[in-house]
Amino acid sequence: MGYQRQEPVIPPQRDLDDRETLVSEDEYKKKTCQSAALFNIVNSIIGSGIIDFSLVLLIKGGALSGTDTYQSLVNKTFGFPGYLLLSVLQFLYPFIAMISYNIIAGDTLSKVFQRIPGVDPENVFIGRHFIIGLSTVTFTLPLSLYRNIAKLGKVSLISTGLTTLILGIVMARAISLGPHIPKTEDAWVFAKPNAIQAVGVMSFAFICHHNSFLVYSSLEEPTVAKWSRLIHMSIVISVFICIFFATCGYLTFTGFTQGDLFENYCRNDDLVTFGRFCYGVTVILTYPMECFVTREVIANVFFGGNLSSVFHIVVTVMVITVATLVSLLIDCLGIVLELNGVLCATPLIFIIPSACYLKLSEEPRTHSDKIMSCVMLPIGAVVMVFGFVMAITNPQDCTHGQEMFYCFPDNFSLTNTSESHVPQTTQLSILNISIFQ
Repeated sequence: MGYQRQEPVIPPQRDLDDRETLVSEDEYKKKTCQSAALFNIVNSIIGSGIIDFSLVLLIKGGALSGTDTYQSLVNKTFGFPGYLLLSVLQFLYPFIAMISYNIIAGDTLSKVFQRIPGVDPENVFIGRHFIIGLSTVTFTLPLSLYRNIAKLGKVSLISTGLTTLILGIVMARAISLGPHIPKTEDAWVFAKPNAIQAVGVMSFAFICHHNSFLVYSSLEEPTVAKWSRLIHMSIVISVFICIFFATCGYLTFTGFTQGDLFENYCRNDDLVTFGRFCYGVTVILTYPMECFVTREVIANVFFGGNLSSVFHIVVTVMVITVATLVSLLIDCLGIVLELNGVLCATPLIFIIPSACYLKLSEEPRTHSDKIMSCVMLPIGAVVMVFGFVMAITNPQDCTHGQEMFYCFPDNFSLTNTSESHVPQTTQLSILNISIFQ
């Protein structure tokens, strides 16, 4: 239907428009180039995105309804109750993502600074709490104070480049370290009863729907066709990186793999220490993307879409302060990713875009987009309900801040012996694991 046309989407709902907040009127006509938008999407996907079809479907829904924000799309489709529900989800997902990024930055960079010669590992200035506070004041807060999301294009490019370096390090350690780590029982079973929990985590990892309209509006002459090409390119790059990360990480550690992969590596590994540094910088540079969205939601719900310069600063500081305080109290990443994935990311990816398109589109029921929407919606509902129940009843183990058993010299020497000693190694590993639980 109308989504096949190539005209830019015209924004009719100024009361719900977030452009005032994120792309200033003076700079709106100065669109960012397509490459900057691509890196913003890739950075959002890697740091916090997938579902190629869902992303395109979202923009098609905007074209059908004549809206240019996720909130105004849902408001046009399901009225004010739908708008409020989406606003809650759109706030919670990036807000919890900000918390998880702080946890990652604190855990990762503290181990980096502990490797500096002559530094006391117990020094408060290299602890996770101090690092979270310092990175917030010096990096994430200043970057989050920008009003135009297009200004983060170069930051996202740096983050994507560092991610490539990290991928190389993880691949190298999969080759050199993997053979020495004992494999867990049933390590190669494809799926277990709690596999649905992984869908929640992947939903968290593979979402950028909450800021898709913002990046779409930063394109020069935005159209659905141009957006589709951009999304296909971004998804291919991101999926390639994510698959390699997941494959190399699991091949190395199998069932010992932690929610934060770098928690698996030994602290005296200098190559991984460099990787940790790159990883910490990457999540710090991704953080502002999420803060932009939380501020935009608050602006739309409470300020009619417009924030003065003073309230822009006040809201940004308040959101970041609360996220920082929460991240100082939580140190286990796995449960954060699971709950955010099943409760917030899943409806934002699977349920809401499908529901909006099904209600707005006048295409026949046999149209491919409608068939896919009818498939995605119930899948999202199942993942959301069962994922939440399993996350609560069967939480992930967390060995936060503890060295893994294979990092101790006695154990590592055993894992480096001939095949005849493998049973003994496995038996010892089970003994050591019990110590850390």
